[in-house]
Amino acid sequence: MRRVILSTIGTSLLTNQINRANPAEKDWYSHLRDTANLNEQETPESIKDIITTLKQRADTELSSAKIPQIRRASAELNGIYGIYQEDLTKGKEDCHYLIATDTVQGKTSAQIVETFLRKQGLTNTNIYSPSGLSTASTEAFSMGIDALIVWLQENIPPLKESKYKICFNLVGGFKSLQGYLNTIGMFYADEIIYIFEGEKSDLITIPRLPISVDTSLIKPYTMQLALLNAGVGLSTDETAGIPETMLGEVDGKMTLSTWGQLIWNQCKGDLLSGDLIHFSRLEYQDTFKADHNRVREKFKRVKLQETLAAVTRLLDESNGDTAILRQHGGIQYDRYVNKGNIDHFRVTQDTRVSNTISQGKLILRRYGLEPEVNNNP
Repeated sequence: MRRVILSTIGTSLLTNQINRANPAEKDWYSHLRDTANLNEQETPESIKDIITTLKQRADTELSSAKIPQIRRASAELNGIYGIYQEDLTKGKEDCHYLIATDTVQGKTSAQIVETFLRKQGLTNTNIYSPSGLSTASTEAFSMGIDALIVWLQENIPPLKESKYKICFNLVGGFKSLQGYLNTIGMFYADEIIYIFEGEKSDLITIPRLPISVDTSLIKPYTMQLALLNAGVGLSTDETAGIPETMLGEVDGKMTLSTWGQLIWNQCKGDLLSGDLIHFSRLEYQDTFKADHNRVREKFKRVKLQETLAAVTRLLDESNGDTAILRQHGGIQYDRYVNKGNIDHFRVTQDTRVSNTISQGKLILRRYGLEPEVNNNP
């Protein structure tokens, strides 16, 4: 079975290259430690020079070293070699994602691992660095984890549907990132990999546990959660009853927390594939309800309701002015030509919703494939 191996990347591959016996390098480790959370713009040129030197050393060492030396030099590669029982040719059909912090040191370390794996024939290797992810502050770390969860939700389910086995290699990387991904992996990974310290470096494989979310606890708040997921900031009164762990607060408004986003991703398929949600800015004609009821595919029902939540958010922001919908590239709101005052917007590339407007609300008329809706809006 083909695998997707997601590896967390730390910076020890760089710091291991420091020659501590050289007086000229005695302060390099402390310099790297103190600048570990800086991005490209923030990092001084003197630090970039040190990183460049250490990267060259790491590339040279990995290109000429034996497997035991490689495994000692890089925790990340130690885990990957362990997965393949030291024969990387077994992984030529696998996908590798290297998860790095949004810092110069994190990205450089990931580039070293990426270059090495590609030279070994693992050409389907890519780096993903969640925007802003660092351990500089709780806020920066949380924002980076949020971006990572969104990325996982967009990329991992389709790969699972394509019969890939999902493996989280958490041998390398920062402890804080490992801790989060250990929990997140229980939802997305088929197995989580750690490794024993020592010469033989035996794998520790944690299989996916049968974890499921009790949707009955949050089903009464489906509309609020759908709006939060669409980016609407709600008041504390509007979110009363939603478990506190699912909520965060930004500028006095409630939002989905990191864990709230994770839980929502797991259960939205059940919650949004049922009855139509009665969003405040929308009304449903019987023809629209009938079109919705004819759809049997769960993912289509979910996508429709996610789009309706997004439309509601935009209309709330503009106080019912549909001009904001016209400016949204994904929704592509427009008016039909020579069909009265009937408008339409996009749900997916091949599905549309037709509607009219009344007092800041959209009256939804039809939903379905674009030719069907266009011919009879």
